[in-house]
Amino acid sequence: MAYDVVTFGEVMLRLSPPDFMRFEQTHSFDAHAGGAEMNVAVACARLGLKTAYVTKLGDNSIGHFIRNKAQEHGVDTSHIVWDPESRCGVYYVEFGAAPRANRVIYDRKESAISKIKPGEVDWASILKGTKLFHTSGITPALSRSCAEATVEALKAAKKQGCKVSYDVNYRGKLWTPKEAQAFTEPVSENIDILITTEEDTKVVYGIEGKDYEDVARKLQDKFGFEVVVITLRETPSVWLNRWSVFAYSDGKIFKSPVYDVEIVDRLGAGDSCSAGFIYGHLMLKDLQKAVDFGSAFSALKHSVPGDLAFVYKDEVEKLLKGGERGLRIQR
Repeated sequence: MAYDVVTFGEVMLRLSPPDFMRFEQTHSFDAHAGGAEMNVAVACARLGLKTAYVTKLGDNSIGHFIRNKAQEHGVDTSHIVWDPESRCGVYYVEFGAAPRANRVIYDRKESAISKIKPGEVDWASILKGTKLFHTSGITPALSRSCAEATVEALKAAKKQGCKVSYDVNYRGKLWTPKEAQAFTEPVSENIDILITTEEDTKVVYGIEGKDYEDVARKLQDKFGFEVVVITLRETPSVWLNRWSVFAYSDGKIFKSPVYDVEIVDRLGAGDSCSAGFIYGHLMLKDLQKAVDFGSAFSALKHSVPGDLAFVYKDEVEKLLKGGERGLRIQR
């Protein structure tokens, strides 16, 4: 079965207190499923791409809850590796308002995917005929064996002729800058589309520049990426951000409009941008349109609770045409 997009990484149970309560106050939690690569898979599926998600989950009710959330959006979950002896990761989100920032607590140690090893996934079969493979820097940061499995997947994708997109997604709670750089630089030869921020580029690649465009140029010059995508976020307050995206390829810059976004939930917004860009790159076959689509898709995701992008393609298209700029009630 040939896919448009296959993604690989950890997905967790997300628990958050309602109504902006703090962890110490709450008597209940809202439950969601969330993880960078599944977020991308779901968003791609909602855009009409044939999508599969590969992970390893605890074979229990929490794992089944997570799988079901992906299936609800049309993602093929038949390649999930199940482990009855392991747990699913959990993360807790406390939503803030200025001057109190959002806060995250992870409980993911010894999760099922952290124990995945090379050879557990039949990548040659899954990726045969697939157009694009996507993962992020979170996945190899989980454990040594997970890093080895990620390398296996990246090499298999290139062998099968897939485009590879990789979101740097540096997480300081998972590994050090030195560890991230030691992994990422060697595997960069397998990456076609690099998705990053200026901050993550500085930490993981040790590259700085006079501006974002200079950083992107240096990345492409050193590693030969086909495209470098950099997301830009200004945070004047917790609830109000300015969001835009640009891509660099062959000496050309492609910039999106800048969106003023009111934050309902920014978790998963970067992943939505990745998915929107992937859609534009594969289906619209135009880098400017891909950048615009990714930025608009992500801007809309900021208005939706949960990690997953409950956003429709026609909403993105209307926003790109300026049709959603007016905020009167739609009747």
